[in-house]
Amino acid sequence: MKKVLISGLIVGVILFILGYGGLYLAITAFPEAFLEYNNPLFDSDGDKDILFYSHAFVIALALSAFWERFKGLMQGHHFVRKGIEFGFLYALVALLPVMWITYSALDVSIVTVGTWFIYGLGQALVAGVLFAKLNP
Repeated sequence: MKKVLISGLIVGVILFILGYGGLYLAITAFPEAFLEYNNPLFDSDGDKDILFYSHAFVIALALSAFWERFKGLMQGHHFVRKGIEFGFLYALVALLPVMWITYSALDVSIVTVGTWFIYGLGQALVAGVLFAKLNP
């Protein structure tokens, strides 16, 4: 349990830095892609900001528990291969269905949902490689 928490927190910090650094770069490089967030569908009054900013830690701890349970099923001898397999498995089992229902139920564009999927896949790949290294 200690390994799950420690590796989850380490990966949470790394995902937080990468996520918000990447978000800053994306907004700077592609500001028109973020116009959709002016939609009233998105909460912008700031009362839930802590939930938004803690996302990296929530996903990292959840993926850490998932890694601990299923790491023995990942193929290959190299940690990068195992981590990438883990990331794609998570994306297929969890992200794809969530993005499918999100697109079908909410007033968001396919481009926005696609970027969310790519972001989540990137998080899962980074987390998987890090878990394979930190908690083999």
